[in-house]
Amino acid sequence: MQTPAQALDAPQGRVILTITGKIGETNAERQAQFDLAMLEALPQHSFVTQTPWENGSIKFTGPLLRDVLAAVKAQGTQLKATALNDYRIVIPVDDDRRFDIVLAHRMNDQLIPVRTRGPLFIIYPFDSRKELRSNTYYERSIWQLKSLDID
Repeated sequence: MQTPAQALDAPQGRVILTITGKIGETNAERQAQFDLAMLEALPQHSFVTQTPWENGSIKFTGPLLRDVLAAVKAQGTQLKATALNDYRIVIPVDDDRRFDIVLAHRMNDQLIPVRTRGPLFIIYPFDSRKELRSNTYYERSIWQLKSLDID
């Protein structure tokens, strides 16, 4: 039987995302670790959008960021996202309520390798709203995501 402090299953594969900070569900000491299978077990969403980094429209697939945050019972007002290269950006939690942000693990139905911005990419649906086509939201679309700290 799982305890409230450790209600998430432990990852069976390679950990690709670690969430820390103000969370109510963990599967390791004061953190929640996810492998690809755990992220794929969440409801999956796809959208097609253009980005400033690719030519043409790209299909992105993964769980909604809000579903990932709900899985760990996140409480806070901002996400401190960190990439594999230690690029950091702060994302207001309010973005997650306003937009269908995807934590993409697939581009055009293919897993995203590290060399092409993987394994995880926080992506906004830029083509869905004009306000999203700005540097503010482009900067928040962090690729090679490795961790989120909820504050």
